[in-house]
Amino acid sequence: MAQENEMENGPGIEKETNTTVKQVLKETTLNEAPVKSDEAAENTLNDGGTGEGHEKAETETQEKTQGTTDCQEERKNKENTNKVKRNVEKDDKTKDDKGVEDKNKEDKDGSLSQEYGFTVKIQPPTGESFEIQVSSMELVYEIHQLLMDREDTCHRTCFSLHLSGQTLDNFAELKSIDGLKEGSVIKVQEDPYTVREARIHVRHVRDLLKSLDPVDAYNGVDCASLSFLNAVTQGDILEKKKVPIESVDCTPPKYILPNCKERPLIPLQPFAKEQKTPQCIKVLTVSGWNPPPGPRKLHGDLLYLYVINLEGRHFHITASTWGFYLNQSTEEEFNPKPANPCYLCHSLIDLLNLLSNAFKRNFSNLQKKRTSRHPFERVATPYQVYSWASPTMDHVIDALRAEDAFSSKLGYEEHIPGQTRDWNEELQTTRELARRTLPERLLRERAIFKVHSDFVAAATRGAMAVIDGNVMAINPGEDPKMQMFIWNNIFFSLGFDVRDHYKEVGGDAAAHVAPRNDLQGVRVYSAADLEGLYTLGTVVVDYRGYRVTAQSIIPGILEREQEQSVVYGSIDFGKTVVTHPKYLDLLQKAGQQLKILPHKVLNEKNEEIELCSSVECKGIIGNDGRHYILDLLRTFPPDVNFLKSADIKLNAASREMGFPIAHKHKLATLRQELVDAFVDNRYMMFLKFAALHLQQLGGKKQEASKLAAVKEKEESEKEKENEESEKEKEKDNKDIEAEEAKKIVENVTESIAAEKQVEENTKDIIKKASAAVGSLKEADFDIRFNLDAFSPGIIHIDPQGEQLKKERQLICDAAGFLVSVQLPSLVHDLTDHAAAPTDGTTLCEALHTHGVNIRYLGKVANLLAKVPELDYIYTIAVEELIARSVKHIFTSYLQCVETICLSSAVAHFLNCYLSSCISPHASSKNDELLSKKKRKKHPFNNNSLSQWVGFSPKSLWARIKSDLKGYYGWTLEMETIDSTVQKYKVQKISLLRAFCMKCGVQILLRDYNFDSKSQETFHEQDIINLFPIVKHINPRATDAFSLYTAGQTKTQQGFLKDGYDLISEALNLLNNVYGAMHPEIAQCLRMLARLNYIMGDYVEAMSFQQKAVLMSERVNGIDHPYTVTEYTHLALYCFANQQVSVSLKLLYRARYLLLLIHGEVHPEMALIDSNIGLILHAVGQYSLSLQFLEKALELHIKFFGDKSLKVALSYHLVARTQSCMGDFRGALKNEKETFTIYKTQLGPEHEKTKEADECLRHLTQQAVVMAKKISEAFNGRSTLGLPPIQIQPPSMTSVLELLNIINGILYVQITSEEIERVRAELEKGHAKALKEKSIAEAAHGKDKKVESDTKSENDTKSEESDIKSEEGETHSINKCEEREIASEESDVRSEEEESLKVIEADVKSEEEEEPASR
Repeated sequence: MAQENEMENGPGIEKETNTTVKQVLKETTLNEAPVKSDEAAENTLNDGGTGEGHEKAETETQEKTQGTTDCQEERKNKENTNKVKRNVEKDDKTKDDKGVEDKNKEDKDGSLSQEYGFTVKIQPPTGESFEIQVSSMELVYEIHQLLMDREDTCHRTCFSLHLSGQTLDNFAELKSIDGLKEGSVIKVQEDPYTVREARIHVRHVRDLLKSLDPVDAYNGVDCASLSFLNAVTQGDILEKKKVPIESVDCTPPKYILPNCKERPLIPLQPFAKEQKTPQCIKVLTVSGWNPPPGPRKLHGDLLYLYVINLEGRHFHITASTWGFYLNQSTEEEFNPKPANPCYLCHSLIDLLNLLSNAFKRNFSNLQKKRTSRHPFERVATPYQVYSWASPTMDHVIDALRAEDAFSSKLGYEEHIPGQTRDWNEELQTTRELARRTLPERLLRERAIFKVHSDFVAAATRGAMAVIDGNVMAINPGEDPKMQMFIWNNIFFSLGFDVRDHYKEVGGDAAAHVAPRNDLQGVRVYSAADLEGLYTLGTVVVDYRGYRVTAQSIIPGILEREQEQSVVYGSIDFGKTVVTHPKYLDLLQKAGQQLKILPHKVLNEKNEEIELCSSVECKGIIGNDGRHYILDLLRTFPPDVNFLKSADIKLNAASREMGFPIAHKHKLATLRQELVDAFVDNRYMMFLKFAALHLQQLGGKKQEASKLAAVKEKEESEKEKENEESEKEKEKDNKDIEAEEAKKIVENVTESIAAEKQVEENTKDIIKKASAAVGSLKEADFDIRFNLDAFSPGIIHIDPQGEQLKKERQLICDAAGFLVSVQLPSLVHDLTDHAAAPTDGTTLCEALHTHGVNIRYLGKVANLLAKVPELDYIYTIAVEELIARSVKHIFTSYLQCVETICLSSAVAHFLNCYLSSCISPHASSKNDELLSKKKRKKHPFNNNSLSQWVGFSPKSLWARIKSDLKGYYGWTLEMETIDSTVQKYKVQKISLLRAFCMKCGVQILLRDYNFDSKSQETFHEQDIINLFPIVKHINPRATDAFSLYTAGQTKTQQGFLKDGYDLISEALNLLNNVYGAMHPEIAQCLRMLARLNYIMGDYVEAMSFQQKAVLMSERVNGIDHPYTVTEYTHLALYCFANQQVSVSLKLLYRARYLLLLIHGEVHPEMALIDSNIGLILHAVGQYSLSLQFLEKALELHIKFFGDKSLKVALSYHLVARTQSCMGDFRGALKNEKETFTIYKTQLGPEHEKTKEADECLRHLTQQAVVMAKKISEAFNGRSTLGLPPIQIQPPSMTSVLELLNIINGILYVQITSEEIERVRAELEKGHAKALKEKSIAEAAHGKDKKVESDTKSENDTKSEESDIKSEEGETHSINKCEEREIASEESDVRSEEEESLKVIEADVKSEEEEEPASR
C-alpha cells in the first residue's frame, strides 16, 4: 500500500503520517465534528459534540511547540505503520462492500461511518473528577493531549491512562477498547520520567508560561500571528450582555472623523488593558551543572534546572525519575543531595507553587486568561503571516530558545530524532495516494496540503539560514553568487545568472524572474494533476535583497552530471535537444489542458526532435523511476508586446499603445487566465462566423452536415462565453449575436442529423471559419500555442513555412487580444465599483483575473486616468507602481550593504524615499565599536559595501522615475515625495505599508512625522527586523470547492436552506483538508454568517462572522482589505443582536484600517460612513451622525453620479438627521434633492416620488412650526423662551431595515403562487441544462472533459474573488422560508426601488411622530 511505502522509503514521513493518516483517514467520514486531533477549534465551527472547555482545550494542542510534538514522536514512529495498515484496510473493506455503485452515491454514502459521541469520566491523581465528551473515532492520544491543555491538568505531561486496571494504547481508537462506554471512568496515572520526558516537561512548562506572549507572532515563528478583534470589542462579543442604548459610549476617536488628515500608526495594534502577560517567574533555565555525572545518573538524576522566583530567591532543582526536587547546589558549588525539605513533586509547576506564592497566584491568573481566549486566537496558521509593524519587545533570558537555535545540527528540524525528512519522497508519495472515492480524495488532499505547508516552512527557514550565512555551500570555492546549498534535504540556489546561462535572454534580470515563472509552471502542472508526471516541491523566497529558490531533490540527481540526467528537453536553450516517448505522451495529455502545441525543432545534428513543451523544460527520470519535469519557466506563450523581433506583427491597438517595448528580459509570458479567455473568445468567433454563413445558405440540408461537430462543441463549451468574446466578435459580425449563432447552428444541425452527405460549400464554411479565427487546422477549430515560436537559438524545421507563420500570428493575436479587449474590459468592470480594489494587492488580483500581467500596470494606470470616477483606483495604481519600482531599487541596494549596517541603511533608504527632510544624514552607531585612534579606519576595506551612504532623495527619486519608465512604460512627472503626494493624492503611510509588506521590512510601531524639513523621519532603532517574502503554490480542496459553488448556486436560486447545508458540508470538508485555519475557510464562514442573518438567526450569524474576522486577521493580516470587509459585516450582525456599542467600535476599526490602507476616497468608505451615521442617529448622536452621513453623500455623488438612487437615499438620510437637529431649512433642501432624483428617474407617479413629496410636506410643516416658535420668542410673547426640541429616536427595527438596505440585503414579500412559478422555471432551466450537458458529453467524450477541467483551477480564483468582493454584487433572488427573498445589492433599479419601498414607510411614520419642538 502507498502509505506503507511512504513509511519505508521516507524516514521523515512518520510525522506526516501522524498528522494526516491519524486525522484524515479517521475523518473521511464526513461526520459532524471535523478533524478534532488537528485543531479541536473546529468543534466551534461545526457545533460538534464536545463542550466549550473541551473545544478550547483541544485547540491549543495545535500550538504546542515542537518539543511537545517531539515528546510523542518516538512512541508514534513504532506504532504508526500498523495504524496506517489498519486504517487503509478499513477503507478498502468499505470500498469492497460498496461494490460498483455509482460514484456520487459512493462519495455520499461510502464516507458515512458509525461514529457516535459519549461521555467518559476522567479521574486525575489529585483534584476532582470531571467529565469530557469524546467521539468513538478519536484516539486515546487525543484525550492525552486534551488533558495536557486543560486548566486543571495542564501541568502534567508524563502519565498514562487506565481503564479497569488496564493501560490504554495511545493509538487505539476509542471504539476498539473493550469495556469503554458511556460513563466509564478513566484514571490518570503518573509515570516515571526519562531524560526525554523530563526535557519535554520543562519545555511544556515554558510554553505554558509564555502562552499569552505575542512575541512569536511579532517574530514570525511557529505560525503564530496577530488578532485584535477581542481587544477592539473589549471581550468576547458572544458573552456580552445587551446594554441599554442610553449607556452606549459611541464617541469616535478624532483620527477617524471625516476629513481628518491625521494617520496615526499606533491604533493599528490596539492592546487590551490586560494584554500584559502576568509574570510568574524571573528565570527558568537549564543549569550549568548539566549533564549529571556518572554517580548521580545511578541515583536517578536526569537533568538540573536553575530558577529565580519573583521574590528574588535562587533555587537549583533536580529532575529525577520520580519527579522534581530542590538540591543543595549553588552557583559556585555542586551538591546534588536533596535539600531539607526537598519538596519532591511529580510536576515542576507543583514544586514552583510551593516555592513561591507569587508564582502560584500569577500562574493561576495566566491559566484563566489562557483558557478564556477564543480557539482561533491560538491555533497555528498553515503558512507564516508576518506583521510589518511591531512594538518594542522585551528580550528575556530563555535557555530553551537558545538551545533550539544552536544545539541542533540542522538548526531547526527535530521532527524525527537523528533523521531529516525526505521531502521529495513525501511530496510525491502523497500525490500517488488513491483518489477514486471521497474518503480517498480527502486523505490525499489532506496529506498533500500538510506536507506542502511543512515544506514551505522548512524551505523558508532554510533560505533565511542560507542568506544569514548559517549553511555551508556545496561549492564553497566559487563566487558567492554562484554558490548552491543543501540543507534538510532541500536544494537552494540564488537568483543570479551563473555561467552566463541566461545571457541571451536578459542575464541577471532573467535569472531573477525565472524562478517565479517556473513556480507558475509548477502550479498549472500540479493543478492538471496528471498521473505519472511529477513536479518538484518549489518555494521562492526573497530575503535581504536576495532571491532564493528552494526545491526538493530528485533522487540520484546529485550523483551524475546534468547532461547524463536529462532525457527530454535542452540544458542550453536549444543548442542540444533530446526527447523521450514517455515524456511526449505525458506532456501531450497535459498540453491538451494547457493549450500547448506539440512541435518539432532541429538539434545540433540536424535531426528532427518532437517536443510538447518549451525547449528549456527538462525531463529527468529519478532513481525512484518517476518522470520529473523541471525548469517550467516558459509554460505559457511569450508576450510579444514586450519582445522586439522582426518576426512579430502586432495589431494596431498594440502599436498605438507603444508596443512592442524592449523589456529587461525576454522571459515575459502571458498568463493562464489570458490564454483561456483568448481561446474562448476565438471559439465564439468561430461559432458565429459559421452560423452566419449557415444562415445565408438557408434551407439546404446537405450544407450543414459537417457542422454537427460545431454544434457539439458549442453545447459543451457554451458556458465559457464571456464579455470579452462578445466585444471582439461585435467588431467582426455586428449583425449576429452569440445566442442567435447558437440557435442557427442548433436548428440546422438538428434538421440534418440523419444526413451523411457533406457538400463542398459546407466544407468551405468550416475552412473559412477556421481561417478567420486563425485555427491551426484547416477544417476544425484548433487553437494551441507553440511555446518556442519566438525562442532565440531554436532551429525550426521550416523557418519560412506557413505553419510557423500561423503559429506566430496566433501568439501575436493573443497579445493583441490582451491590449484591445482585456485592458478595456478591466477598466469597464472597475467602473461599477462592485469589487473595488482597496490596495495594490487587490488591484493586482483584479488584473490577474482578467489575465493581465503586472508589467501592464503603467498602461492600466494611463487608461484609469481618463475615467474621472475611477481616480481612487488610479491613486492605488500609482501607489502600486511606485512601490514596485522602489522594491526593484531596494533589492539591489540591500545587496551592497554590510550586515552590521543593515538597520542604518534601511532607515536611510526610507528617509530618502518618504521623508520631507531635504538632506537626510546616513548615520551608523557602529563607530562606537572602534577606539578613538582607529575610528578613522574601517576594519574591513570594502568600498562597495558603503555605497548606500551616498544615497540621497534626489538620486533615489531619479532612479524611481527611470525604473517606472523603463519597466512599466509610465511617466512619473514629479521629482520629490511631497510633489508626488500632492499630485497623485497618494498617502505616505500607505506607501510605507506597501514598502514594508513588499520588501519584508518590520518597523517600530509608533507615529511617524513625515513632514519635517529638518529632521529625519526614520532612525535605525525604528527598523526592527527583515522578513522573507515567500511565494509557493496553494494545494486545493477540490471536493469542498465543488460543494461550495453548488451551495452558492442553490442560494442564488432561492433555496437558502439547501445552499446553507451544502456550504456547511463544504466547511466540513475544508476543515478535513486544511485544518482549522485557512483563507478559504474564512470565506466559507462569512457566507454561512450571511445566510444565517438572511434566515433570521442573528446570534448564529454573529458567531460565524466572529470566527470569520478572527480567521481573516490571522491568515490574511490584521490590516488586509478582506479583514476590513469582515469587520463591517460583523458590525451589522452585532447591531442586529442589540450590541450597539460593539457595532460602532467595529465600524470605527474598519474605517481606521481603510484610512490607513488607502484613504478616505473609496466606495467602501461610503458604505462604512453610512453605517456609522445610521447607528449614531439611532443613539441620538445627531451632530456626529451628520458628519459621517454628509461624507457618505459626498462619496456616493462622486462614484455613482448625482442622479443615482443611492445618492437619493443618502440625501434622505442626511435630511432626516438634519430635521432631528432642528435644521429644517437644510433638511428641506436635501429632501428636495431626493424628490428630484426620484421624479427624474422613476417618474412623478411612482410610489417613491410620492413618498418623497409627502416627506417634503411634513418637513415644511415642521419648519413653519419652528419659525413660529422662534418669532414668538423674539417678539417677547413667550416668557419661557424657546423650549428645547424633544425628539424621539427611531426604533431599532427601522434602523436595522435601513442598515440592511445599505449593506445589500433586502426583503420582499411575495405570494406562494409566485414562489411556485419561480421554482418551476428554475427546475425547467435546470433540466434543460442537464439535457444539454449530457448531449455534449456524449458527443465529445473524454477530450472535452479534460479541456473543461483546465478551467477549474482558473475559475477558482475568479469564484473566490466573487466571494471576497464587497457589497454590490448582483445576485438572483433568494427564497426565504416561502415568505422572504433576500438578495445581494445591485445597481439594478428595480431592486433599489424595492429596497426603498420597504423602509420609507417606517421612516415617514417615525418623522411624523417626532415633534420638532414643544
